[in-house]
Amino acid sequence: MRKAFLWLALSAGGTLLACRGHEPPPDDTLILAGYSAPREALEQSLIPAFAARWRAEHGRVLRVHSSYLGSGAQTRAVLQGFEADVAVLALETDMQKLADAKLVSADWRAATGNDGFVAHTPVVVAVRSGNPLGLHTFADLTRPGLEVLTPNPKTSGAAVWNLLAVYGAAALGQGAGAGDALVRGVLGNVIAMDKGARESVVNFERGIGDAAITYEQEVIGARRAGRKYDEVLPQPTIVADIPAAVVSRYAEAHGRGALAAAFVAFLQSDEGQGLLADYGFRPRPGVVLAPQVAAGYPALAPGATFTVGQLGGWKKVQKELVGSQGRLTRLIEQQGAYVPHAMATPVPVAPASPVSPVSPARGPS
Repeated sequence: MRKAFLWLALSAGGTLLACRGHEPPPDDTLILAGYSAPREALEQSLIPAFAARWRAEHGRVLRVHSSYLGSGAQTRAVLQGFEADVAVLALETDMQKLADAKLVSADWRAATGNDGFVAHTPVVVAVRSGNPLGLHTFADLTRPGLEVLTPNPKTSGAAVWNLLAVYGAAALGQGAGAGDALVRGVLGNVIAMDKGARESVVNFERGIGDAAITYEQEVIGARRAGRKYDEVLPQPTIVADIPAAVVSRYAEAHGRGALAAAFVAFLQSDEGQGLLADYGFRPRPGVVLAPQVAAGYPALAPGATFTVGQLGGWKKVQKELVGSQGRLTRLIEQQGAYVPHAMATPVPVAPASPVSPVSPARGPS
């Protein structure tokens, strides 16, 4: 009887061990706060690829809960308690606000690498197929009767880049007064200011407006997805630098510091940069793209672009141009351009949508 009981116990134990051997691996979780433009790149490509790598290296399933808003709105959400582990924003100044609040470490630029930036994209003008109105420069957007879209600088980092692109195109060669005048002229034709770059482009795709000031990444991604419109690269224009960082206070509190750092490192890796390039983001210097991907990017001639540094750096730009008392901010308020056009339907962006791990994908080709 005793032997029979022992045999049953061992048999039961063996069965239990066998069942444990077939249990799914435990889950890890990451919370991502992103601005709206890279949503498809992250959701469809980068997150699945990183999840596959994480599982291969650690034997654990990764589930990412992500939220996408305009960069300014997303920054305020994190400041007000949205406990993201990683932030991917549109403006260095937005990331610096998180650092000033001690949510992101003071050395976030060095920790991220490449001065804190994971991608780059020039500001361009989206036009209807074939450019029927012959738009080539930002000055062309001041033509009487033209209808222009650009997002709202109060909520969108893309909108700030757009303003700086227009301002710098005139100011760097002709002085601040010329920059102000060009911004004023373009704003006079703005019919809608949506919450973010993605909402603005979607409304353009719906047939609203003659032109949309936006990231090159938005246009390239849309064209690769089969949507039919063209891009004008005004010369000169600004190149937007996209920062990412671990939100260290929250990530460490969640016990996810290493995971969050690994995700940011993946964005900087050659694989991550290639995946970003698939969706229209220009990679960091030194990354070699597949020929079919590289062919989709217009060549940037010397002098065709400028940087925030050439406008005096973010501290000066924030104080004098786009801050609450900046000249460009006052121009917008004077023209009442913050009021959305009645035709501009907001595009819903659901927060904290879980992403289940799937096999890596390269996205649109």
